[in-house]
Amino acid sequence: MAATRASLFLAGSSLRLAAGKSGRNRHVNLSRRMAASAERISAAETVTTSLIEKGKLLEEKKKKKKKKGRKEESELISNVYSNLEEIKEESRKTLKDYFQECKDLIIRSNDGPPRWFSPLECCSHSRDSPLLLFLPGIDGTGLGLITHHHKLGKIFEMWCLHIPVKDTTSFTDLVKLVERTVRSEYTRSPLRPIYLVGESLGACIALDVAARNPDVDLVLILVNPATSFGGSRLQSLIPLLELMPDQLFLSLPEMLNLVSGDLLRMGWENVVKGLLPLQPFGELSQDLTAMSSYLSVLADMLPRETLLWKLQMLKSASASANSHLHAVKVQALVLCSGKDQLFPSQKEAQRLRHMLPKCHIRMFEESGHFLFLEDNVDLVTIIKATSFYRRGKYLDYVSDYMPPTPYEFKKIQESNRWVLAVTSPVMFSTLEDGKVVRGLAGIPLQGPVLYVGYHMLLGFELAPMVIQFLMERKILLRGIAHPMMFIKLREGKMPDLAAFDTFRLMGAVPVSGPNFYKLLSSKSHVLLYPGGVREALHRKGEEYKLFWPEQSEFVRMASKFGAKIVPFGVVGEDDVGELVFDYGDQMRIPPLRSFIKELTEEVVQLRTDANGEVSNQDIHLPGVLPKLPGRFYYYFGKPIETEGRKQELRDREKCHELYLHVKSEVERCMAYLKEEREKDPYRNLLPRLLYQATNGFTAEVPTFEL
Repeated sequence: MAATRASLFLAGSSLRLAAGKSGRNRHVNLSRRMAASAERISAAETVTTSLIEKGKLLEEKKKKKKKKGRKEESELISNVYSNLEEIKEESRKTLKDYFQECKDLIIRSNDGPPRWFSPLECCSHSRDSPLLLFLPGIDGTGLGLITHHHKLGKIFEMWCLHIPVKDTTSFTDLVKLVERTVRSEYTRSPLRPIYLVGESLGACIALDVAARNPDVDLVLILVNPATSFGGSRLQSLIPLLELMPDQLFLSLPEMLNLVSGDLLRMGWENVVKGLLPLQPFGELSQDLTAMSSYLSVLADMLPRETLLWKLQMLKSASASANSHLHAVKVQALVLCSGKDQLFPSQKEAQRLRHMLPKCHIRMFEESGHFLFLEDNVDLVTIIKATSFYRRGKYLDYVSDYMPPTPYEFKKIQESNRWVLAVTSPVMFSTLEDGKVVRGLAGIPLQGPVLYVGYHMLLGFELAPMVIQFLMERKILLRGIAHPMMFIKLREGKMPDLAAFDTFRLMGAVPVSGPNFYKLLSSKSHVLLYPGGVREALHRKGEEYKLFWPEQSEFVRMASKFGAKIVPFGVVGEDDVGELVFDYGDQMRIPPLRSFIKELTEEVVQLRTDANGEVSNQDIHLPGVLPKLPGRFYYYFGKPIETEGRKQELRDREKCHELYLHVKSEVERCMAYLKEEREKDPYRNLLPRLLYQATNGFTAEVPTFEL
């Protein structure tokens, strides 16, 4: 760093010095000291100016070169993804903070009308951030997202609705209050969406507001919605409260105990289980003390009339929202808990998915009713992974995309650690001089770069490659993916879209010309598989065979932006499994043939006008017999320059010639790897395990000599 600062200082000094010597006053002084003639002065001035200009140009070139070198070096040095052990969990408020702030808020403002507040942590958003309105549940505090405020505040303008404990505003009036705010903000900024995040009661408010305002661009995020109140155990409390005299009135926790049969289990499963990370006993005791203090304050401030009012409002809210579901046409994301003790949330989520035309659901099997207070739930990550974040009227997969945070990436890497450990991937790249080296040193840092290669069976190669690029070079590969990862034409046999959340979080975009154009124009690193589904779902004996279209699909677009094309090959699928039940086998069995047809009809069809095998886009799941795992090998060829060749590559023959050259390079890379891996003493799993047992399980396992 000291050397860098010194070079910056010297470069700046030389430029200032040159600028100081080039001027009329300087030559007047020189002429006086040397008594030169006017002609000599003029000539000297011309020569000096010329030399200075050349000097400036040289200095600028050197400066640019140094700047580029420093930039590449600094990018590698500041790679926050490289050392996973140093990546800490993102700071967020704790359950103790929630209980304490709820207690303070209840004491300070237990009366008065409902009101909006913006958390202090939510002030770092950009000017074009969308508005997020949080609508609370029956507690009404508006602090249900307290553990998410810091992250939400970076990407949203956030307001929370606070309903004082003793407030008796009707459900209809609450809907009107939120509606006035929505319409006011929509009038002020008609081009940005408004997010309504509603929890139980708040979800009913959000649904009614959406039904009443079809012209407003709304995005709904509904958490364990109270639309299922009719099937809730809370409903049985209403007649109990109506009959119970004041002298025998029980507090809210005690009422819940009567309903559930076990107060301790309710308190633990719904409030504590999953919410508290592993922590010292002293801290755990403090949290439990804060929780009991909060519940005691809440119980004191919820007399029988108030509690009865809240429950009756839930009943009317559920009835109103359900009667208006047919009018809700906006995007909706339903988050439901598998262990919700208050509402049958999972069953309700499935019902809403069929009732709402643009509804997606995400299930959290081990979570309780208070989903947003659980330590392993991150609302921002959920919004990003479901592609629900947008700043304008329509989702832009390029400009609206936000890269994974270091902690999000760490969790993704940890979820794939067994794949990485078992396949022990080896990657090679090619330097500018043609030398092949282990690692990704030959990969260009500056985009746009287009990576074109072979798609392994079921895309086995994706996770190790994407992870390694981010860890070693701080390069996020934006994969051009099949639309089935983003949309289903209808519900049926296809896996739920939640199965592809990680792909979306890591930057995958649905294949389309506009998306490809936007990625290259934004200087992204784009991952493209011309063989697509046909290559990833190949048949027996077709491993390492390319199924590319006859005509070029990417060369002209790459040349338009001067993108470097990096051909690459991967091998190793035949060392981890054997394809024993392929497409041909399945199509010979009538029930499976019908199943494949149903699957294919549920997804968007690609290359319907293509010729040859690449047009066969039938979706199916090949039967693979696992082997004792071998090793994955990746070889990235020398980058192919297209900058300055835009006019040349407009010629169809020249374009096709480059296309075939890229294809042959991919085949050459695979041929090289298949030959060289025979010399790798650590190709099989057992030698690798022995090596790591001796040298440490984080040690890099050697491979064949280059």
